[in-house]
Amino acid sequence: MGIIDETIRDKYAELTPQERKLADFMLDRPNDLAMFNSAELARLCGVSKATVSRMFKRLGFSSFKEGQMESRRQRQLGVPVVDSDSSIRTYAPHFEREIRNLQMLAQSLSEEQVQPVIEAMASARSVKVIGFRNSYPVALHIRQQLLQIRPCVDLAPLPGQTLAEELEGLGGDDLVIFIAFRRRPKIFEEVLKLVLQKNIPVLLIGDASLRKVAAKATWWLECPLESVSGFDAYSSAMSLATLLCNSLLHHIAVSGQARSLSISDSYRNLNELDFS
Repeated sequence: MGIIDETIRDKYAELTPQERKLADFMLDRPNDLAMFNSAELARLCGVSKATVSRMFKRLGFSSFKEGQMESRRQRQLGVPVVDSDSSIRTYAPHFEREIRNLQMLAQSLSEEQVQPVIEAMASARSVKVIGFRNSYPVALHIRQQLLQIRPCVDLAPLPGQTLAEELEGLGGDDLVIFIAFRRRPKIFEEVLKLVLQKNIPVLLIGDASLRKVAAKATWWLECPLESVSGFDAYSSAMSLATLLCNSLLHHIAVSGQARSLSISDSYRNLNELDFS
């Protein structure tokens, strides 16, 4: 619930015993506010509808409905909130939404848009892939794929490490791939600003919440993350990662394939992977 649960904690000492029953329920089950109407919430907590109304006014909302709308707005910012009107009762809605996200991604991309990115990935002296929180797995996957077909690909931030030393020494001959999906840490904009100040080319990959800063990047690719329930869907992001890495492999086919085969030989020599 974000700001709602913070307000509850701040005002908890001021609440009546009945209001605290409601507050405890909301703090223990933060996703459920979006699911129930005021009567259902009152029944589940064993309080009156009037208590629900008073509680939300005490929190600064004009009504329960306004508080519920704020909870749903938080979902649009990436907070995992369940909406009873869009519950997954079968698998079909989940996959339909995933397919729709992929269709939206495909419609938003063109070869003319992607080709300069591929050329930059091929010619850069080094590639630094940055991803925080939910963006980190996508960044890790891109780094792993790129490292198999070109040298000098690093991931940042590494666990327990900071970014300042990772960005030192990078310049116009390098490339930063910045993965930044919603609910980013506050340091995101400062990192982007620093990278741009160093005149490092930036490929920025994110969701619609980044449109306001997208123009600052050298290249911007948007991934839809909408899902039918609480958690965002990252199939479009992983698909874009695969598209970029496969496109680079085709662009540098000779050197990329040679590096990949050499790495495979090393796997066998080190007995690291099962090739059966």
